[in-house]
Amino acid sequence: MRALTFLFVFFVSFFSFGQKKYNKILKNIDDKKELYGSIAQDIWSFAEMGYQEKKSSDLLKKILSQEDFNIESGVANIPTAFIASYGNGLPIIAILGEYDALPGLSQQRVPYKISAGGKAGHACGHHLFGTASAAAAIEIKNYLKENKKSGTIRFYGCPAEEGGSGKVYMTRKGLFDDVDIALHWHGANQNSASIRPALANKSAKFRFYGVSAHAAGAPEKGRSALDAVEAMNTMVNMLREHVTESTRIHYVITRGGEAPNVVPDFAEVYYYARHKTRDEVIKVFDRIVDAAKGAAIGTGTTMDYEMIGGTHDMLHNEILQKMIHKNLSYVGGYKYDKEELVFAKEISKSMNTKLDIKYVEGVAPYADYSPPGGSTDVGDVSYTVPTVGFRAATWVPETPAHSWQAVAAGGTSIGNKGMIVASKTLAITAIQLIENPKIVKSAKKEFLLKRGENFKYIPLLGKRKPALNYRN
Repeated sequence: MRALTFLFVFFVSFFSFGQKKYNKILKNIDDKKELYGSIAQDIWSFAEMGYQEKKSSDLLKKILSQEDFNIESGVANIPTAFIASYGNGLPIIAILGEYDALPGLSQQRVPYKISAGGKAGHACGHHLFGTASAAAAIEIKNYLKENKKSGTIRFYGCPAEEGGSGKVYMTRKGLFDDVDIALHWHGANQNSASIRPALANKSAKFRFYGVSAHAAGAPEKGRSALDAVEAMNTMVNMLREHVTESTRIHYVITRGGEAPNVVPDFAEVYYYARHKTRDEVIKVFDRIVDAAKGAAIGTGTTMDYEMIGGTHDMLHNEILQKMIHKNLSYVGGYKYDKEELVFAKEISKSMNTKLDIKYVEGVAPYADYSPPGGSTDVGDVSYTVPTVGFRAATWVPETPAHSWQAVAAGGTSIGNKGMIVASKTLAITAIQLIENPKIVKSAKKEFLLKRGENFKYIPLLGKRKPALNYRN
């Protein structure tokens, strides 16, 4: 019954708003697609990692400031985080934007692998994410201004999504507390607005301290910090047999010593623990900490660890999800031109896949559930305010995130076209929410019911300050 009520409200909204007004919004964004493409590709070229996104952040702030947004910089004690606001009154609609790149994934705009020396690259499409969200915010601002509507649009400039948990600090600071609805999107290999879970995540760097010595001449005087890291890793790998199947644990050794003939007096390992529920990920992480303690005792070293990130799972809102699926379907996909088709076929060959552009030109069917993929700090926002998102085809079909293929496509007109689809979908969704307070009210009711009466938000990264140097 609740779903039927929503659909009735939605279709009333759709037709009462009028397709002519929708088409005007879509045309306005199309008219500026060259500008937005240029902005996105500038950020692609900057390729700044988490909490280092000064050029990217400054560029988006400049564009929004020129469009009469009020800019609040350095929010939540993060230099590259900001909020751009326009309007007054209710509802308050938030649109999330990201702009951080990933380390070691530089790639040229070609359909074959050419690294640029291990530099960072936009392998998750956040250059498109931030730009499309800003473009949507600008169009919503224009709508409020031209129609003299009550309502507030906010663009949230969110740094360090890739492991830095930027939105968690922003959530912890209360920056979303008065928001009515939060909208987001992400680059992907197809257009889709199905419900997609995210895994809760806790991450930390474990640091071991030993005693240096000549590895051959005086090994008995040394206490190897690297031995401690390896002992910890061995115990955690044994732990994998005794956790739930949906648990995920990953690590990389970030420091392991400088020379084989010197017993390392310092070593570091960087761990992620993930699960579909926050309670289980806390338990798994605590066992990883115990393994680190045991490794230190067994090797005669000492250990400490620094929490780097921690994110909640995603609290989905069915009312909003079906709404945004309808809007994405209304906007539709896009067609490859001849050059893009050649590029896409070459990318497909690199992945040993056959190119199928059905959900580039169209939208994947709605599904109530799909398997969880990675983690996102949007999860923390979703436990604070009703939140909804979708995916747009900014990569070639079958392309995995965090790959050189994603970097390459995101640096071309393929990425730009998918970004425009996302911007249009965000804009018409926000305007529908402004026009129809009943939808906002219904979404809030579902949100409170799913979150539970006794819910208390507790950040998984604790009380630590923003990990501004985690990419150093």
